[in-house]
Order: sequence, then structure tokens, then C-alpha cells
Amino acid sequence: MTLEERINQDIKAAMLAKEKLRLEALRAVKSAILLAKTEGEHKDSLTPDVEMKILQKQLKQRKDAAEQYIQASRNELAEKELAEAAVIEEYLPKMLTADELKAELQKIIAEVGAKAPSDMGKVMGVASKALAGKAEGKAIADMVKQLLVGGA
Repeated sequence: MTLEERINQDIKAAMLAKEKLRLEALRAVKSAILLAKTEGEHKDSLTPDVEMKILQKQLKQRKDAAEQYIQASRNELAEKELAEAAVIEEYLPKMLTADELKAELQKIIAEVGAKAPSDMGKVMGVASKALAGKAEGKAIADMVKQLLVGGA
């Protein structure tokens, strides 16, 4: 079952259960999927990799919005965004913990033969592909920088 089919089934279930918040989050994801299918290089069919990127983008948007609402002391809106983010996270693979991320990156650094911070580009290229959907790009970059500079 594709992500789109799963989202459609879950939208129907949320409608029947009258789960308004879940329904809003799922409709936003469905909208993003339909938009991706009608434009650009992904016309008509999306690979699982592209689907994951769409979900990650939707999740990041919710978290960024929640952060802005918190800074503006609009906690009720922040809670709504975080609740929608939690719904979207259900469709993403489990994220790596900091220790798991460090272990994976140490393997990649050894494979690539990176020794200095100037090798960060080589490591990031491999790490971004290998850890797509399992860790955020910023977390990967920060950990790579820490490992190459500190040599930990």
C-alpha cells in the first residue's frame, strides 16, 4: 500500500471517528502529495523516498510554526501544530537517537576516510543519503562537524 492510499484510508477513518485535528493533518499531507504529483519531475508517481521528503517537510513546517507561536505566547496554536506534527510522525520511520546517529556517522567517516573538517562535504553527501528519513539534516551536520573537529 502506498503512502497516498494509507493516508486516504486514514482520512476516512478520522472522518468517521470525528477526529478533527487528525483529519486536518492528514488532509494537509494529502494536499502536499497531490501537489507533488502534479508538478515537476515526479509527475503521476512518487517514489517512497519522495514521499518521505514530503512528510519530513510537513513535519518541519509544523514544528517551526509551533516554535514561532510559542515565542509569540500563543500556546493554544502551538499545541495544535505540535498535535498535527505528532500525527505526521506516525507515518515516518523512527528517528535515530543521538548515540545511534553518532555510531552510524563514525562508520561513514571511516568508510569515506575523512580526517579533517575540510572532509565534511564528502561525509555529508554519503550520510545524507544513508540516513534520509532517520535523522534531520541539521542534526547530521552538527554531529559530523563535532566528530571531525573534535575527533571524538
